[in-house]
Amino acid sequence: MWKSIASNALTLFIVLLVAVAALVAWGRNEFVRPGPLADAICVEVERGASMASVSRNLEAQGAVSDARIFRIGAEYSGRARDLKFGSYLVPALASMEDVLGIVTTGGQSTCGQEVLFVVSVASASVQVRELDPATNRFVEVVRFNPASEAAPVEYLDAVEVAGMRFRITLAEGVTSWQVVDALKRADFLTGTVEAVPAEGTLAPDSYEVDKGADRAALVAQMEARQARIMAELWPTRDRDLPYDTPEEAMIMASIIEKETGVADERPLVASVFVNRLRQGMRLQTDPTVIYGITKGEGTLGRGLRQSELRAATPWNTYVIQGLPPTPIANPGRASIQAALNPGESDYIFFVADGTGGHAFAVTLEEHNRNVARWREIEAAQAAAGAEGEESGVQTAD
Repeated sequence: MWKSIASNALTLFIVLLVAVAALVAWGRNEFVRPGPLADAICVEVERGASMASVSRNLEAQGAVSDARIFRIGAEYSGRARDLKFGSYLVPALASMEDVLGIVTTGGQSTCGQEVLFVVSVASASVQVRELDPATNRFVEVVRFNPASEAAPVEYLDAVEVAGMRFRITLAEGVTSWQVVDALKRADFLTGTVEAVPAEGTLAPDSYEVDKGADRAALVAQMEARQARIMAELWPTRDRDLPYDTPEEAMIMASIIEKETGVADERPLVASVFVNRLRQGMRLQTDPTVIYGITKGEGTLGRGLRQSELRAATPWNTYVIQGLPPTPIANPGRASIQAALNPGESDYIFFVADGTGGHAFAVTLEEHNRNVARWREIEAAQAAAGAEGEESGVQTAD
């Protein structure tokens, strides 16, 4: 009998040990695995706050999945009494271990402040932004154009803050020349870019950099990212495309990028150009004509002339058959995807519809009606603009 009791007790003890070990392993995994945050948030640690209250606040804000595990992890690591008051940026997917490091290491007490350098088709701009703890949205502190404006004091102060975040963002559709030209004005970078990269080889994306980062290394990173995107998407392409190489697909993607900024339209725009190529038609797209004039060095700043539509350049798709010899911009991932997997349609034509999108057509007769409607919209917009100028009212572009 006693042997049976002892055996059962030993079995129960072993089961308890296994359960405790499993619980500890689970808690450890919860502590180090990626956290629940989908987006970065601001976390406020008040002066004199306890680890217990901070843990509850973190759970309430969704920064950690379990306040008890977070608190136990802090005690176990010996950092429960190392809290530093201030407001801190907790990035998306930060683990409990990451969060503990943030609130116990301290640093600047400005939540989520960063210098954002945006390279767009029109120009470059520099912003100092700060994440508002109340809304968890970035609030612009100051913005300026480094090509035409002196740096304001808010920017000069921000770049000197230890630990400041610097981010470079390339908009879809920028040319390689525009990127290199803009990076020259990012005075928190160092080094030079000896040559403008081939068109289409830079990935429009957001790049976090350190102060003093090398410009050439950053451009190499952009090139590597664009190459990875094409390498990833190329095997998923439709097999009956009228172009055979990744280089030709990138040319098509750049044309799609310049023709529409409406995400849902990209596959349809791609289908138009694919249908034209299959039927032996010229692509006849204005952005290629513009690139033949500017070579990507800035914007044209005016409408195209009829003489320019007829002028022979390697990029003028009103004159040449097929694709131009190079991309005309750096396309984003969505446009590359559209070039490799165009929509299914019979459309041959499209024209602006006045809403920011386009009206598509199968026949020339239908297209001409769409063009007529667009001309009416243009005339109405021009009349409204003229009326606004006469009355002293500024109208939106």
